[in-house]
Amino acid sequence: MKKNIHSKRQFLISLMVLMSLTFSAFAAAPKRIITLSGPLTETVDALGSGAQIVAVDVTSTYPAYINKIPKVSKDRAISAEGIISFSPDLVLAPENMISKAIQYQLSSAGIKVVVIKQEYSPKGALAFIRQVAAALGNTAKGEELVKQTSASVEQALVSVKKNPKSPKVLFLYARGTGVMMVAGKDTSLDAVIRLSGAKNAAQGFSKFKPYTTEALVNANPDVILMFDFGYKSLGGINSILKMPGVSLSNAGKNKRIIEMDGELLTNFSVRLGQAISQLNAKW
Repeated sequence: MKKNIHSKRQFLISLMVLMSLTFSAFAAAPKRIITLSGPLTETVDALGSGAQIVAVDVTSTYPAYINKIPKVSKDRAISAEGIISFSPDLVLAPENMISKAIQYQLSSAGIKVVVIKQEYSPKGALAFIRQVAAALGNTAKGEELVKQTSASVEQALVSVKKNPKSPKVLFLYARGTGVMMVAGKDTSLDAVIRLSGAKNAAQGFSKFKPYTTEALVNANPDVILMFDFGYKSLGGINSILKMPGVSLSNAGKNKRIIEMDGELLTNFSVRLGQAISQLNAKW
């Protein structure tokens, strides 16, 4: 009899612990989320929490329904007041997006802020997914997504090895004919160019630097790569071919000006495998 009572007591204790953990996990799940980068927005959606996103930054456009969600600002300048106006309980931000002062203001308003580090590599993409999943309190779904993404990236890298091309690629960032920039080392563009089997024609510097005719001629890329919106902002291939120095490069001579969806190209999260495959197919 005592044994039965002890067993029932242990069962009840175990049940109460399980219920407590379940309740805590449910209570911790964010109901109103703001994401401040395209990769963060995509990852939250892929983890099944898209319905909880109440506002995004201007770079977030995927999936398509995201375009109907309010933007937290009209440009990349983020303010505490703008974020607070949406009454979020969780803000996901990439490194260096919001200042310590704004983070303090948001925390003082009872808003949880999680800064997510992004590393531009296949391992970095998986770590990124895990960080977002942890912030959402959904690590189980996160591991499922990590497994899917890992398989997709591995398949893409195998395809790259089967299509051994090594063009020199210069990434040119443009929004109209104003200041244009080229991507050097330590950028997402440099990383995805290399992962797709090509070489970055821009050498000797990190991050971005202003585009110059001299730099283009010296780099002599086989391909000029651009975001789709930048390509359109310059008037398309015919206008780009008329830009100073372009006609002197191999890319210009062979009319190898390539455009690609910017958000996909810089994803380094759940769609990294897709980005690698699509870019490699363009070489």
